[in-house]
Amino acid sequence: MITLNKVFLVGNLARDPDLRHTPSGTPVTEFRLAVSDSYTTSSGEKHDRTCFIDVVSWRKLAESCAEYLKKGSPVFVEGRLEQDTWTTGDGQRRSRIRVVAYSVQFIRREVERSASGRHIRIVERGGDTVRDESDNSGDDDDLSEPPHRDDDSSYDEDVGDDVTLD
Repeated sequence: MITLNKVFLVGNLARDPDLRHTPSGTPVTEFRLAVSDSYTTSSGEKHDRTCFIDVVSWRKLAESCAEYLKKGSPVFVEGRLEQDTWTTGDGQRRSRIRVVAYSVQFIRREVERSASGRHIRIVERGGDTVRDESDNSGDDDDLSEPPHRDDDSSYDEDVGDDVTLD
């Protein structure tokens, strides 16, 4: 049977990342990503909706996310879905689906002004991509290798209309 478990998300952090360490000392960072889209109803009304997605990263990727990201940071996350299950203090079973990130691209936002200074354009450029280079064999002790970075992956995209400043 063929299976595929791969997720690509672009959004903004809904809160600051939370860096912790496992009992064996492995860094793990969790953050919540807000991913938005728009739709138009049959009556022509435009609506926005936002989906909040929990993301977890491990090892050097976790350390980089905790160091460089903050609430509102735009990122591109590549990873896989995982079901997390646990038992609460009162014995109830809980579960959630979250993304285990193995690549996070930090996106830089830049504001460009027109020559007159009355119009602005927001440009998002690809920043550093940090990958979890682990072999997923369960051996979390070798943390000496830094993650792979793609520093030449910039792009220029106009993400908004010109805005007139008053």
